[in-house]
Amino acid sequence: MFHYLLTQWEQKGWLKGSEYIVKTIVTSYLIDKISISKGVKCFNVLTGFKYIGALMTSMEGKAKFIAGAEESYGYLIGDHVRDKDAVVACTMIAEMCAFYKNKGKTLYEMLLAIYVEFGLYKEELISFTKSGKKGAEEIAEMMTSYRSTPPRSLGGKKVVKLMDYQLSIEKDLLTGLEKPIDLPKSNVLQFITEGENIVSARPSGTEPKIKFYVSVNTPLISVNDFIIKENELELLIQKMKSDLIKTT
Repeated sequence: MFHYLLTQWEQKGWLKGSEYIVKTIVTSYLIDKISISKGVKCFNVLTGFKYIGALMTSMEGKAKFIAGAEESYGYLIGDHVRDKDAVVACTMIAEMCAFYKNKGKTLYEMLLAIYVEFGLYKEELISFTKSGKKGAEEIAEMMTSYRSTPPRSLGGKKVVKLMDYQLSIEKDLLTGLEKPIDLPKSNVLQFITEGENIVSARPSGTEPKIKFYVSVNTPLISVNDFIIKENELELLIQKMKSDLIKTT
């Protein structure tokens, strides 16, 4: 959807250099790569459409909003509201289907073409339930432990960066260099491995769970390699899941 929107804006000459899109930090970073290719700014905000809406409000009169999205399939296209809008999203999907059908292509074929151009990305949400008062304490202890002693590797990939949104610090684990994160404080940690695979740890705000958002990627040279590469990414996710289970 983002690729379609930005491509249409580009072809119609609507991109003037002040346009932007918004997504949450646990939403696929494939979107970031697409926006960079079009010269469009991509903002990453905390989980929840209230943060997307707040950014839109702060940017009024400064830049043009195109679209926003979050990991749990929430979309907003256009600035008529400040929350997810499934009606407009469905309408846009129908438009995309019609557009590509006229070119003899399906949405699936276009998705594969995007993967070849920008890399194959695969995401999975992994949740662990810890019930009761003791469970809440265990989750808090896990986050404290992750914060003070980040895992050295996940799925056999070295962890090279820690994003701590509670302390508002981005730390390079190879050099020790730190820089601030300019977002509201939130009890979220992100472990970034070599190859820019990302595992985000976040206690649920409504359930006795700790959630891990896993995002992995790999180059895709040809659509003929899709199944092989997707299986490789699935195996990597399962290895990461195994590492996370050991720590829970």
